[in-house]
Amino acid sequence: MRRVPYHILSTSTSTTTTIPTTTTTKTATQQLVIPNIPGNAQWTQNGLTVAGGNGKGNGTNQLSYPWSLYVDDDQTVYVADRENARIVEWKWGAISGQVVAGGNGEGSGAHQLSYPLGVIVDKERDSLIICDGSNKRVGLTMDENGSLYVTDSQKYEVKRYRRGEIQGTVVAGGNGNGNRLDQLSDPYYVFVDRDHSLYVSDWNNHRVMKWVENAKQGIVVAGGQGQGDGFTQLSFPYGVIVDQLGSVYVADGGNLRIMRWPKGVTQGSPIVGGNSEGIQPNQLNWPTGLSFDRHSNLYIADMFNHRVQVFSLN
Repeated sequence: MRRVPYHILSTSTSTTTTIPTTTTTKTATQQLVIPNIPGNAQWTQNGLTVAGGNGKGNGTNQLSYPWSLYVDDDQTVYVADRENARIVEWKWGAISGQVVAGGNGEGSGAHQLSYPLGVIVDKERDSLIICDGSNKRVGLTMDENGSLYVTDSQKYEVKRYRRGEIQGTVVAGGNGNGNRLDQLSDPYYVFVDRDHSLYVSDWNNHRVMKWVENAKQGIVVAGGQGQGDGFTQLSFPYGVIVDQLGSVYVADGGNLRIMRWPKGVTQGSPIVGGNSEGIQPNQLNWPTGLSFDRHSNLYIADMFNHRVQVFSLN
């Protein structure tokens, strides 16, 4: 079992707790990358399993309800393995992963995690930052300055934590549970672009919201037409990523598909999935986390199939 230093976003004030570990290892060589994807890009429709896929379980070749993931330069995948209360590192082509955080049962002990829902790599600290789902910290991302953005599904808000801050600043939502443009309802995933605009998957409102820096309310950039499977609709959106052209990619969980919404359009289009629930290479079963590697290949945490799938760029 290989360990890396990590920090947990866990307490009611979202302070970070440093967890001592015995060894320091190489982690990712970059922060979250804004992908440069052509506007007419297409992906293979049959995915390749790169983590898990051997049924639900706690073996080193298994996952149990993977929630989110992070892909580094060399296509190593870090998976928030929710029900196993651990973070697992899967090298490209490996048939099993290595536990790098948690894996000692669910709990609050020094070497335990409690339903981890988010993981990113902090290059400067050479460590992982992990979201602790038991305290309603659901999703996180980091900008180029090292500021963390954390969604709080209980307070219906997103907070920004600059380095060294404890309390943080509300930068999206924070006006109670609702569907107004200044409200969120179960915000799950968050993405930040180079302009520090936030994109939030507003799960229970079935939409993705964009909050420009210092804005008092958001803009609907995907969904927002009620729950449904039409191309103007979403059903319980999870992971969200925005490319350099402003196209929004969202894991449309309830519709078992990944949608792309080009900037300024009123409807999206499915790019993978949407072929009913199943375990075949062209099927998904509640996709949650999303990530692109440096080649613009698409990685998906396929939660109820207990696997991570990659769909190659054509």
